[in-house]
Amino acid sequence: MSRIADKIDEIERYLNELADIVPDKFEKYRTDNLVKAGCERYFEKIVEAVTDVAFMIIAKNKLKIPEDDIDAFRILSEHKIIKEELYKKLKQAKGMKNMISHQYGKIDDRIVFEAITEKLDKDAREFIRSVEKKVK
Repeated sequence: MSRIADKIDEIERYLNELADIVPDKFEKYRTDNLVKAGCERYFEKIVEAVTDVAFMIIAKNKLKIPEDDIDAFRILSEHKIIKEELYKKLKQAKGMKNMISHQYGKIDDRIVFEAITEKLDKDAREFIRSVEKKVK
């Protein structure tokens, strides 16, 4: 199995593990520090793994070397590996991941909860579907 396929499996495992711990209600997320910390950590791990796959796809296809992580998503979009709309969503996810990781300012729990419950799984799985076509 390729390194890319292994990393995709890792993303899927993280998504499933996150689904097991994320609460149904925002109030539970907001008030349970252990649950919140676990969800935030999975968010970080998923976004990092998606970024790793982006770099692997770029290397495999010998595309321009990205200046940074967000540039990797832009390059995939330019080469029609992912849609531009997905590039924009991944750019936002990467920004949020950096806020969580580096504690930039006050983290808005509601925005993070909505990203985890409404966007992350859908966007990560769309990314996987898009890049799997280029892996085979």
